[in-house]
Amino acid sequence: MAAEVILDVQELRAYYRILKGDVKALDGVSFQVRRGEILGIAGESGCGKSTLAHTLMLRKPPLRHIDGKAIFLGQDIMTMSKEAFRQRRLRDISIIPQYALDALSPTKKIRTFMSDIVREHGIPADKKFFERVEERLRFVNLSPDVLDRYPIELSGGMKQRIIMVISTILNPELVIADEITSALDVSSQRFAASLLVELRDQGIIGSAMFITHDLAILYQIADRLMIMYGGHIVEMGPIDEIVYRPRHPYTKALIDSLPRVGVQYEEQKLEGIKGTPPELLNIGPGCRFRFRCPYKTSKCEQTPITEHINPEHSIACWHYTEIGSESVG
Repeated sequence: MAAEVILDVQELRAYYRILKGDVKALDGVSFQVRRGEILGIAGESGCGKSTLAHTLMLRKPPLRHIDGKAIFLGQDIMTMSKEAFRQRRLRDISIIPQYALDALSPTKKIRTFMSDIVREHGIPADKKFFERVEERLRFVNLSPDVLDRYPIELSGGMKQRIIMVISTILNPELVIADEITSALDVSSQRFAASLLVELRDQGIIGSAMFITHDLAILYQIADRLMIMYGGHIVEMGPIDEIVYRPRHPYTKALIDSLPRVGVQYEEQKLEGIKGTPPELLNIGPGCRFRFRCPYKTSKCEQTPITEHINPEHSIACWHYTEIGSESVG
């Protein structure tokens, strides 16, 4: 039986309004998140990953929702009032922001900061609440005494875990983790990523969207992988299939740029992706990767249709059959 869909995003468009016009950072994105899964979202900087998170959760100017739906547990959160959505944030849907380490107030102890946050969402910061907080802190290998310390007294990894505790304290159905490992050292990155899986496995959260540029981390924790480029989804499918049998030229280029375990530099040199991402201000039709793609033809002047290679693997490329399905490693 197929897993229940808890988030159904349909043709979502969100632009940044600037003096010169609209930057089409998210331009017709459709996907689903299933109950119990971790959906990995990857791509270069500027591909639309974090814009997607902000569109679903924050939508602060100059970002504007243009069109499309995001059906979360049966309701379109894009048309909810601010008050109605505020009631759902933290309880049902939550975000671990990209700059989580800077989210803590330097002038407040952790206990005070947590109290202020939950009260803003109509939740009493009482004894019962902090009993749950202390239990959750132990779960992430932190002593409850961190509640009476200032952020400056904590390491980056400790602050990241505190933010994760705050974001998941009410056991939300969906957590959006936006580049949560980018400011951490390697060991802290692995811990934060595995912690998200543990929270899912223990039933503390229902599902997660894990946004990062680091495919290596996603391969360790994600069930499915969504590759974004230029505000579009170019390929999506099971993590093993995407990593070992990529069919989109951009996905293949991303994976070819990563070091592989057991492969020496002398045996196979890493290849960067030539060129730069497209300028999304007043961009016209066509495949947005065509300016960097070795398979480019005149056909690519038309926007590619998203097709399904199989029921679980979709791709938006006119030439995916030419790329083949050779193993990557």
